[in-house]
Amino acid sequence: MKHLNVLIATILFLSTTHIVAQTADDPWQIGLSFNAVDVYPTGAEGNDPFAPQGDFFEDVFNFSDHWNFGGPSVSLSRSVYKGFSIGARVSINLIKKIEGLDNVEYPYFAAGGFLKQTFASSKKVRPFITVGYGISDFDYSNNRKFELLSSNTSRNINGGIGFDFKFFDFIGLSIESTFHNPLESTGVKHFRHQLGLFYAFGEKDTDKDGIKDKDDECPEEPGLKEFNGCPDTDGDTIPDNKDECPEEVGTEMMNGCPDADEDGIADKDDECPQDKGSVALNGCPDTDEDGVADKNDKCPDEVGAPENEGCPWPDTDGDGVNDKEDACPEEKGTPENSGCPELSKEIISSINELADKILFAPESLRLQGASVFRVLNEIKSLLELNPDGKLIIEGHASSDGSSEYNAKLSEQRANAVREYLIKMGISADRLRVESFGEDKPANDNDTLEGRALNRRVQFRADF
Repeated sequence: MKHLNVLIATILFLSTTHIVAQTADDPWQIGLSFNAVDVYPTGAEGNDPFAPQGDFFEDVFNFSDHWNFGGPSVSLSRSVYKGFSIGARVSINLIKKIEGLDNVEYPYFAAGGFLKQTFASSKKVRPFITVGYGISDFDYSNNRKFELLSSNTSRNINGGIGFDFKFFDFIGLSIESTFHNPLESTGVKHFRHQLGLFYAFGEKDTDKDGIKDKDDECPEEPGLKEFNGCPDTDGDTIPDNKDECPEEVGTEMMNGCPDADEDGIADKDDECPQDKGSVALNGCPDTDEDGVADKNDKCPDEVGAPENEGCPWPDTDGDGVNDKEDACPEEKGTPENSGCPELSKEIISSINELADKILFAPESLRLQGASVFRVLNEIKSLLELNPDGKLIIEGHASSDGSSEYNAKLSEQRANAVREYLIKMGISADRLRVESFGEDKPANDNDTLEGRALNRRVQFRADF
């Protein structure tokens, strides 16, 4: 018995050492089975209790005649690559049934290594094949003692088939039949059938949460099975690896973050987490809808301008044009004139009635007519009586001469009128000149009278 223990320990140590060197992270599997040794088709013939005898195909499955049920068989294996594993096995039995012999009790012992290839037909049922090499011993001296390495011990090669049935991830049932063919003449050909349980172990579980690293999405943090091994620190049913706020209870819509004001913006991104707001304003409200968040709006109930801190621009002169757009913020004017005052249509009409009497000599900027200066004085008086508003003096010419000459001449005529009015006391800022040459005739240029009337100035309000 001492030799048996030494051999078993040696085989397990050698197989374990070899397998670990193959792959450190693959699963181990230990098996414990009952075995049945079938020495058929051998039987008693002469002095050899295991001499060939009988018809194999006739009664190989006659369990009662030559199947020796006993055990145990102990195996240890390790997965190496995609269903391929390597292992070692020890089996013990007592042979009591040999066809043609009665009252025998031959101790049986076998040990060896094997290679196993499993085929994944389903998650629960997996067929496999094995090939192996080892020793077997039939002590047919009938002394009923286990004595290893005796003359009855022989080397053998073996092969088998079987099925693994998984009950759970780590426990299952294994059924296997192997045929052992001895390499020495003293050996005995035999079948060994096994039925037992296996237990898988050894896969890494770094965080010790009961979920193997290969199935654990968070292998270094203890977690929950329903979250594939990841924790849920805040208990909001969103695992930490998918939770943008793992320490605050949130919603799935907000990727695990809270949204206190329910405005669709997570509190962590919401500048006003207690007040419902808009995405455009980072979660803050805008009561007057002027594009300035209430927290930055100095006039939250009045539509205002962002550049004026949310307040409307003032209109100091009350002319309906705010000071920002009013060119004359302290003088009441019109929107058409950018907030500045302008001369009324009536005043402009009166000035133009007087302007009909302002005439010029041909090809000259000299004012013509005895009444022309009296007319200019009346225009000056009208401007003084209406101090608001600016005036444009238009210069025109007849078709005498070239168009370029007439354009220059008409400008000179308008400037002559402007300079006279300035000398009479009208502010230069109120007067501006534009020239049109012969482009806008008021009369027919084919007659002397018409050309004389076209040498003129006209006035209009300056907006």
